[in-house]
Amino acid sequence: MTRFLLFIDLLSAWIGKAFGWLILILTLGVSYEVFMRYLLGAPTTWAFDISYIMYGAMFLMAGAYTLSRNGHVRADIFYRLWPPRVQATVDLVLYGIFFFPAVIAFIWAGWNFAKMSVMFKELSIFSPAGIPVFPLKTLIPVTGVLLFLQGAADVTRCILCIRNGAWPQRLHDVEEMESAILAEQQMLREQEEKNSVSGKGA
Repeated sequence: MTRFLLFIDLLSAWIGKAFGWLILILTLGVSYEVFMRYLLGAPTTWAFDISYIMYGAMFLMAGAYTLSRNGHVRADIFYRLWPPRVQATVDLVLYGIFFFPAVIAFIWAGWNFAKMSVMFKELSIFSPAGIPVFPLKTLIPVTGVLLFLQGAADVTRCILCIRNGAWPQRLHDVEEMESAILAEQQMLREQEEKNSVSGKGA
């Protein structure tokens, strides 16, 4: 079961990080537009469209990745103080009430939205360049499916936590500063206690 959960985490991470490289294209496009507009007085007709398409793609495809890292915003002023089983129970209820209905609606509406956009080969209406936007809109239902898979993995984690009393392993890329500081303080306290005991023994 743990391998299956980590596989979904890895899938979400791989897709999120792959789309993260779009930031380079976005940066180059914006830099080129600034250079052309303000130094040469010849603004492009495509930079705005490329900017929002790239940003939109990154934003969409980062959703499941962020969920896999437990990184979405949570009002955890009380949550962090609860035992793991209480946390898992609350998460499980909220996933059932809010998350899955919203994601299913997102997939359903996104599929129809994307289908129409692809059918008409939709182009941007904001510039004369006519940049295609239907590839971006096809990412909407894909995002919904990825969120659904990651949500299913997290619900499985909730059930395992309720059963075992501890959260199953989750992949991590970065650590919150608060967690790092607390871990460092704990390590210093343990070192001081160890030094104190060895001092008394001497």
